[in-house]
Amino acid sequence: MGDPDLSPSTGPILLNRRAATRPTITGVERWTAEIVPRLLALDPERYAGVEPGPRLRERGRAQAWEQLLLPAIAAQRHAALIFSPANLAPLVWPRNVLVVHDAAVLREPDAYSTAYRIWHRHLGLAVARRALRVITVSDFSRRELIELAGLAPERLSVVPGGVSPAFRAPPPHEIARVGAKLNLSQRPYVLTLATEDQRKNLVALGQTAAALRVRGIDLVRAGDSRPYFSSDPEAQAIRSLGYLDDADLPAVYAGAQAFVLPSRYEGFGLTCVEAMAVGTPVVAADRAALPETCGDAALLVDPDDQSALARAVCAAATDPAVRDRLREAGLRRAAMFTWDRAAQDTDALLIGLSPG
Repeated sequence: MGDPDLSPSTGPILLNRRAATRPTITGVERWTAEIVPRLLALDPERYAGVEPGPRLRERGRAQAWEQLLLPAIAAQRHAALIFSPANLAPLVWPRNVLVVHDAAVLREPDAYSTAYRIWHRHLGLAVARRALRVITVSDFSRRELIELAGLAPERLSVVPGGVSPAFRAPPPHEIARVGAKLNLSQRPYVLTLATEDQRKNLVALGQTAAALRVRGIDLVRAGDSRPYFSSDPEAQAIRSLGYLDDADLPAVYAGAQAFVLPSRYEGFGLTCVEAMAVGTPVVAADRAALPETCGDAALLVDPDDQSALARAVCAAATDPAVRDRLREAGLRRAAMFTWDRAAQDTDALLIGLSPG
């Protein structure tokens, strides 16, 4: 195979679906799974989805596909752009637009394995600095990427994420069915949904769990665990539901007395908005992008103050006036974030950068 043709072209915009082929979903995968189909629906003649085949989806092989095979596919198809929604894009391709969700690997390096840090701090930064445009998900992340990654402000655009229409309060029988399936039917519960890594600060929920237990309420965690995250062993004391199927998530959110996210670093905080969308009161850390995302629709607390965190969660879970206020404000706030709007904003950016 000869050298790829990297000259500007009016061919299709290739949508890199690599992240959507992963077996479990966090915020990055959610972005890919929600945005790519919507872009294809907006203009099926302009866009084309591409992804590694089944034998290339294991992590190392998928990275090789993205860096080596994807640019060759783009050259073959005379692609106008490659759009990559999950932090990385092929370095040798000169016309990338990518979504960099946050600067966590630069701001919180101890939360990641050495290999992950090296990969993202070298290849990831090089790709972002060469890209035609970098999209990020909040004004907070934009400031972080300018400061820590040295990205040019004029090449950074903000497109917040959204909430799937699936995240609406399900009927009581569905909440009961999923609760029974996950052994959540015996006692009321407060939910946290987060990957098991240090920056999520789950260890800060120790006093919260104790205070809830006195009130007959359990604290449970749902979420993925990945080998490149540095976990905190103390956080494992919280009862874990493990990774939940997408179909069960709305009912698990809706069945909770409250939702809490004590994370010290979030580029957006999608789980808070999902909880709001089903009418569950939210408590979140007053750090990073969470105040920007939650606005006045959550109780915002210093994540390093365990006593304050426990008081806020207990109020959100048991005080009728607090619960009603948060529920109403949360529903209004969640309605501001839609994947359709995110796809339309992304479409406008990509069309503006396409040759011809």
